[in-house]
Amino acid sequence: MRVLQGLTIAAAVAILVPALNAQDTSKGVAGGGITVSGWTGKIDDSKENTGLTIKDAKFMAMGGGFHVVTGPAVTYWNPANKASGDYTVRATFNEPKFQGLNNHPHPYGIMIAGNDLDTPTPSMLYCSAYGSGQFIVRGFGPAPFAVNKGREANAAIKKAELGQPVTNEVALSVKGDKVECAVNGTVVGSYDKASVVGAGKLKSTDGVYGLRFGHNTEAMVTKFGLSK
Repeated sequence: MRVLQGLTIAAAVAILVPALNAQDTSKGVAGGGITVSGWTGKIDDSKENTGLTIKDAKFMAMGGGFHVVTGPAVTYWNPANKASGDYTVRATFNEPKFQGLNNHPHPYGIMIAGNDLDTPTPSMLYCSAYGSGQFIVRGFGPAPFAVNKGREANAAIKKAELGQPVTNEVALSVKGDKVECAVNGTVVGSYDKASVVGAGKLKSTDGVYGLRFGHNTEAMVTKFGLSK
């Protein structure tokens, strides 16, 4: 009987796992593409994005800011937006329906230190928030690299019930020998600049800045900009 039960449970898991994975594949967005003058973007080279293009996500102007709906995980930037030395890039993100397009929390946030973004060897750093009250800091150099421990909770980050709206301001700063991520005015992560620059990581903390979105995510972006 124990053997039979084990086989039954294993069979159930085998059926359930593919079903969950299928729900989390990137889904193309109807009417997608970039319609904001001067902006461009690039989707991640990942299994979830297989077969999709930048036209399977939507980036459009709305209400003095941007309306973003993904599809594939994607980074957006305007090549004219460059920062060097000490600086802060911030924006406010409103997710109209938490997990409205996915079966678990997906992030959105700020990208900085972008170099060679439209080549096979890009480098960049991003800090993103989740509507679950968590954040993540990662980079590309050109392979993905982790900066923090993965999804970390912080009381400063607002969270929502399933299907409810949630708004968070995300800021990413270079200050002296530190790189800091702040959410809603509270520094949630501080890292030595030397730990994120070098072989397999950032080419420099100077570079293009922009926006970063996980796959199957929607948000309205306002108050995007640079301060010194």
